[in-house]
Amino acid sequence: MDSPGQYEQQVVWTVVGTDIGPLLLAATRDGLVNVVFHATDATRDRALERLAARLGTEPVEAPGSPLLAEATDQVEAYFAGRRRDFDVPLDWSLISGFNRQVLRELASGVPYGQVAGYGDLAGRVGQPGAAQAVGMAMGANPLPVVVPCHRVVESDGGIGGFGGGVDTKRRLLALEGVLPEPLF
Repeated sequence: MDSPGQYEQQVVWTVVGTDIGPLLLAATRDGLVNVVFHATDATRDRALERLAARLGTEPVEAPGSPLLAEATDQVEAYFAGRRRDFDVPLDWSLISGFNRQVLRELASGVPYGQVAGYGDLAGRVGQPGAAQAVGMAMGANPLPVVVPCHRVVESDGGIGGFGGGVDTKRRLLALEGVLPEPLF
């Protein structure tokens, strides 16, 4: 016999310290659902309120949950230079349509240490000329770092914008060997 609430959505979260500041990791039973930059108290609280509103349940701090423990291990290994790819399950429920299509292509088609232009990514999903829409998809990415929107740059060689800040994007690209390490 099923217990009441057995099939309700559960959202668990933790904060991981990284070289680019604290990251909030949140997961559902289906996988990692959200990564949030600069997860200090106020930012973390706003992100958790948004998740509760979007997913219909109050997120619970649970760093020891198996999925979060694995995601934490992978994030720490990435920042230590021991991991190039993430293979935790992902919950894509916070994004849909064109944005989801672009982010899935990014996750599978732009490997560690490489970059792609906004227009190139638009072409890869069959929408040449939709570079600006790709930029919007990058800005809406609920899973930055794990779905590596930092690897998308301007066609003229510019770094482009970034939800975590341009300095954070530079540091991630330097970690992957695309840019030189910042001097300070």
